[in-house]
Amino acid sequence: MGEPYETKFRLPRCHGSVPRARAVLRAKLGEWRAGQAAADEAELVLSELVTNAVRVPVPGDRMVGVRIECRGRGELLRLEVSDAGAGWPEVRQPGELDKGGRGLLLVEALAHRWGVDERRADIGKTVWAELLAPGIEPAPAVVEIAAVNARPGQRVRAWGAWHTIRAVRSERYALGGLSVVIVLDSGGPALRVPAAEPMTVRATTVAGERVQPTAGPVIPS
Repeated sequence: MGEPYETKFRLPRCHGSVPRARAVLRAKLGEWRAGQAAADEAELVLSELVTNAVRVPVPGDRMVGVRIECRGRGELLRLEVSDAGAGWPEVRQPGELDKGGRGLLLVEALAHRWGVDERRADIGKTVWAELLAPGIEPAPAVVEIAAVNARPGQRVRAWGAWHTIRAVRSERYALGGLSVVIVLDSGGPALRVPAAEPMTVRATTVAGERVQPTAGPVIPS
């Protein structure tokens, strides 16, 4: 099994959180190059889990937590939705005239397996579902490229820490050859390295979410 790829976020307890959760899921599955069938099934399952969570009575202004994880080489997609409500969800067999109650039936039908866990550090529970998703191919979290491919916004390592690239320009050495000048967010002196210098780009973190890198370089520490 390879390194897992995941994203976590929280949502308010309102119906608008359901399409927001789907939008985040679609974005991540797009980055992970999921097949259309896997993406469609995952959206249905996550919609049902979030819908149930926002309906549960909870104390105070507790929010709904969502975690999306791709495990191994993309063969397993795990969806987790946490809430602070009491009680555990159960699969029901609604009658023909019942308007609701079919959400977990759908989850049970689409998921490879699903279940409920107690939350260790808080009240409430986490409802999770795992789907087999052979179409997912996560991009590597760290890639090595030539410095000439560096782009603003990428994360690179310099002076023992990770920095965001603010600007990149090319210059010629006095004795010939191409160099790359990289300006970092630290405000220190710009880095100047040979254009072909191998560098390592790492996945960036934005608003608590793990984002896969675009093609570009990294600065040697």
